[in-house]
Amino acid sequence: MAKMYGELAMFSGRSNRPLAEGICKHLHVPLDDADVFDFPNENIFIQLKCSVRGQDVFLVQGLSSPVNRNIIELLIFLDALKRASAGRITAVIPFYAYGRSDKKDQPRIAITARLLADLVSVAGATRYMTIDLHAGQIQGFFQIPGDEFSAFPILTDYLVEKNIPNAVVVSADLGFAKKARNFARKLDMPLAFVEKRRIGNDPTAQAMTVIGDVQDKNVILVDDEVDTGGTLVEAVHLLKRSGAHLIYTACTHATLSHPAVDRLRNAPIDEFICTDTVPVPPEKRLPNFKILSVAPLLAETIARTHTGRSVGEYLKDA
Repeated sequence: MAKMYGELAMFSGRSNRPLAEGICKHLHVPLDDADVFDFPNENIFIQLKCSVRGQDVFLVQGLSSPVNRNIIELLIFLDALKRASAGRITAVIPFYAYGRSDKKDQPRIAITARLLADLVSVAGATRYMTIDLHAGQIQGFFQIPGDEFSAFPILTDYLVEKNIPNAVVVSADLGFAKKARNFARKLDMPLAFVEKRRIGNDPTAQAMTVIGDVQDKNVILVDDEVDTGGTLVEAVHLLKRSGAHLIYTACTHATLSHPAVDRLRNAPIDEFICTDTVPVPPEKRLPNFKILSVAPLLAETIARTHTGRSVGEYLKDA
């Protein structure tokens, strides 16, 4: 099929270069070079080391910690690509920050997820790609076309291979119930929920009760993101008190802000399963961690986007 734009070009910011390298490995293309560094005054400098005029450019830059630096780096990189006359610029954002700021649920606050979407398009992106947004309506915040993918097939394929007996899928959050139901359907397992409440702007939430039967069962506890780990670990202890046997946790984004690692280290979790949408450095990796790569998923969708083939057909079969 004829390509809609010029040659495919891949660039990466500093937020998740290993993932970008994995994508390029699957695509059998090089990762193009750019100078990216901070001046002593913390200003970010970016210079492309090759021409991108008329090319179909994909820039990989997640928005994990340091969040605000990575956001500004993304915007400067997009502006550099735009001013270098790239034919099309796709911002590949494996983890989208400020996803919880998706609505005005308190007086006099910002809808930062919308602001960030506007900034991405103004900076120069003509398309976007992201994985497992905290709230699906964030897709509507963008004024440019794009795609949201899910790590659901990657996580469930791994769990199917494990063939965990006498197991139940548990949603760590009632807001995650629909996706948890899809997990349970794919794994052919019953579904239960942890009911919790968040108080004000407290980043932790109190797990209140288990809705469903986990007595003498192995549990797969699922959520979209694990940040400080407070909610997840509290849910794990609640499930243990409710009679659960082995406990596996599965999430897409392991942001693991302090003190998440210490909490996970001391929790009765048999396996912590996540993806590499957010890089997990060696010092944060515990022996029970299993990190699955989203590089094949992103590589295939980038290839299909570049050649004008259907992404939906691939995701339907994934």
